[in-house]
Amino acid sequence: MTIASMKMVTLDSADARRDARFWSNLLGWEITHEQDEYAMLTGPDGIALGFGTVADYQAPPWPNPKGSKQFHFDLAVDDLDQGVEAAVAAGATLADPQPAETWRVLLDPSGHPFCLTLASNWG
Repeated sequence: MTIASMKMVTLDSADARRDARFWSNLLGWEITHEQDEYAMLTGPDGIALGFGTVADYQAPPWPNPKGSKQFHFDLAVDDLDQGVEAAVAAGATLADPQPAETWRVLLDPSGHPFCLTLASNWG
């Protein structure tokens, strides 16, 4: 029995508009709401990704010895090097250090970590 279904994930942000544009570019999702305080993307099957501007926002550190990174997305790409290049061109930063060879950790414009992995690894 399913208790609930996920409809949206909302992230704290230093700049909701900027982060919505970054993630829209990265994922190809439509920006369905945009203002200084809050922005939202809508993706496949109506799943939404929201961003709320928070005063004095502080990005989680990378690497984070306390493990309190807040959230983490794993995104599949066909070519890892091309995916990293495109994400960086869109506004991401390649994190340092990199913990493995089969994926890359990047940071979005507000400093949230996310990983790019090969789509072929997901079966």
